[in-house]
Amino acid sequence: MPVVLVVDDSRAQRKLSAMYLRRWGYAVAEAASAPEALEICARENVDMVISDWMMPGMTGVEFCRRYREIPRDIYGYFILVTSKSDKAEVARGLEAGADDFLTKPFSSDELRARLRAGQRIQAMQAELIGKNQMVRETLEELQRLYDGLDRDLIEARKLQNTLLRERFRVFGRARVSMLIRTAGRIGGDMVGCFRLDSRRIALWSVDVSGHGVASAMMTARLAGYLSDGSPEQNIAFTRDQAGQRRIRSPAELAAEFNRLMLDELQVEQYFTLIYADFDEISGDLCFVQAGHPHPLVLRKPGATERIGDGGMPIGLVEGAEYEEVRLKLSPGDRLFLMSDGITECLGANGEELGEEGAEALLRGLLHLGSRDLLDSLVEELARFAGTDRFADDISGLVLDFQPSGSADHEDADARRLS
Repeated sequence: MPVVLVVDDSRAQRKLSAMYLRRWGYAVAEAASAPEALEICARENVDMVISDWMMPGMTGVEFCRRYREIPRDIYGYFILVTSKSDKAEVARGLEAGADDFLTKPFSSDELRARLRAGQRIQAMQAELIGKNQMVRETLEELQRLYDGLDRDLIEARKLQNTLLRERFRVFGRARVSMLIRTAGRIGGDMVGCFRLDSRRIALWSVDVSGHGVASAMMTARLAGYLSDGSPEQNIAFTRDQAGQRRIRSPAELAAEFNRLMLDELQVEQYFTLIYADFDEISGDLCFVQAGHPHPLVLRKPGATERIGDGGMPIGLVEGAEYEEVRLKLSPGDRLFLMSDGITECLGANGEELGEEGAEALLRGLLHLGSRDLLDSLVEELARFAGTDRFADDISGLVLDFQPSGSADHEDADARRLS
């Protein structure tokens, strides 16, 4: 039941107004002066006030201003009763916080209409408070969910980082340096390498479509298929009809990945790939390019050469065929594999770096060792973009082909397979 406070130094006017209010179902409080009314408002929850303008000691306008200073859970509706009709006086009342006016003499119907208008406003305010509370509770719940998800993503990033435990590996005359820089907590890029036999190594770079958890999970799945930690699961190897283990060619591997994506995994994602088979003794390189940016050969004299024919991404077209590219690296040459996070990096002017831009950027870094080259590449990209918060994952792999006799040791895989 709404509580209405009637404030008037005229006892007769108070009683008349109170009679009508009780008849209409309101709870009524009465005050003969503004100070008495303020005391009531301080100890009781008053929903609506009907106050005379002209009262001794404190006017209704001053009372309204003081009333608005009292902390309240709900909005109090304030009606000033006056014989004044001057616009400037009405403006004073509004500035003090009055919501409505009654001009003496007023009828009971007019009073009731003004009170109903005030109740509609209070009802809308109560509804708004309820909705705001619901919004706050929803936002708090979303924040708790976000905090939980963020903690999970941090742990997922730690796990994803274990997929590339070593950022530098030595395979006899082949030295491999690798870089992963995710745009978010987790990413869809991955690079890696493993030994195929006593003289050949595999190099690979993948970029799964999309971002977020689904892409990261697919990246982890692909890394499992290209890991020397699980030879039986590694898709680079298969068995011939006699049951003998053999090495798949790069084109065979890409085709098998395409079949696996479409026939078995049946996910909405696809991925781009560079997969290379390198002979560390002869320098022969055979690779397949499936939608990935073109590899670069960084020649010993300081020149760069873009290689590859493009190719269809993995997981888009059933029965897609993939062409192999063959070339020979000379001692001192380097092979660079990169994801489109590098070539599609946006500069401060909004233009993409592009493959030509990436090639030009690398030419300025050829004097550096491969590990320093990768670190400096990220710095140069940040300078180009005007920020180190990249929109896409960045990954790169550099193969150094060392001159004969320069290897001071071979890795454990080479000793086991030789």
